[in-house]
Amino acid sequence: MTVHIIEDDYGVADALATLLAGVGHESVCYPDAESFFEAPPPAPDDVVIVDLGLPGLSGLQVVRWIDQLKQPPRVIVISGQSSVYIRDVIAELKPVVFLRKPLSEAALVPHL
Repeated sequence: MTVHIIEDDYGVADALATLLAGVGHESVCYPDAESFFEAPPPAPDDVVIVDLGLPGLSGLQVVRWIDQLKQPPRVIVISGQSSVYIRDVIAELKPVVFLRKPLSEAALVPHL
């Protein structure tokens, strides 16, 4: 299993990659949706962690794209935005795991 991290904040992406390596998971980081779309699609047993507030194409667009895959991977949506913003955005999605930044190992690992 590979964990794909789509996060524009390098510090957050690096911290997630370090946390995941510490619990034995391989990860690949993408600074935006466009670079994620240019890479080979994730495997069904992979996990995609996507920030809602990406520059360019949004995290919401990434989740919609993943939903169209024949065998979509699991998705974890993350955000540091306000609760009102988050509630409005994820209301448009089919049920996904949502975690609020900053993330902890205890909050993230059970969803991998």
